[in-house]
Amino acid sequence: MKDRIEIVASGFGGQGVVRLGQILGEAAVKQGLHVTMLKSHGTEMRGGYVRSQVVFSPKIIDSPMCESPDYFVALSSSAYNRFKDTVDKNGLILFDPAFVEQIDNALPCVQKPIPAKALAMTHFGRPIFANVIVLGAMAKLVEGLDKGLVVESLLSIIPKFHEDNKKAFEIGYGAV
Repeated sequence: MKDRIEIVASGFGGQGVVRLGQILGEAAVKQGLHVTMLKSHGTEMRGGYVRSQVVFSPKIIDSPMCESPDYFVALSSSAYNRFKDTVDKNGLILFDPAFVEQIDNALPCVQKPIPAKALAMTHFGRPIFANVIVLGAMAKLVEGLDKGLVVESLLSIIPKFHEDNKKAFEIGYGAV
């Protein structure tokens, strides 16, 4: 594991961006890592801008800011355009093509589509599980994360729909 892993997730309010950061952060704490999380959002209750930044490390974290994310989850075109150029050249952008229609092929980092909204609609008939599908993909992609602890954190932070959430997580884990 690297000394410091930075994750940024951004999209619109109501997509579960903050929950995604909370779950990843809690799983990292359960693994004995040092963790920081920052969140920011617009003034709207739903539909406005939301960002979650998580840093974890086996060492003390000197700054909670994500200046060069290793992983960036883009759940809107505006989020993608705002943060795409900050991702480390060895980093990964995970984006949902339902919300990010056009990507910048000139970026030096790897970009992977995860059709979370479409998968949620196909398997559950509603988009509410898209963030858990993304979480499953992140659990597989983020270096050093323990899958079992991510699931444990998911089930403790989201107290409802346990069976559907476990299924959505596995769909995302298998989609990448």
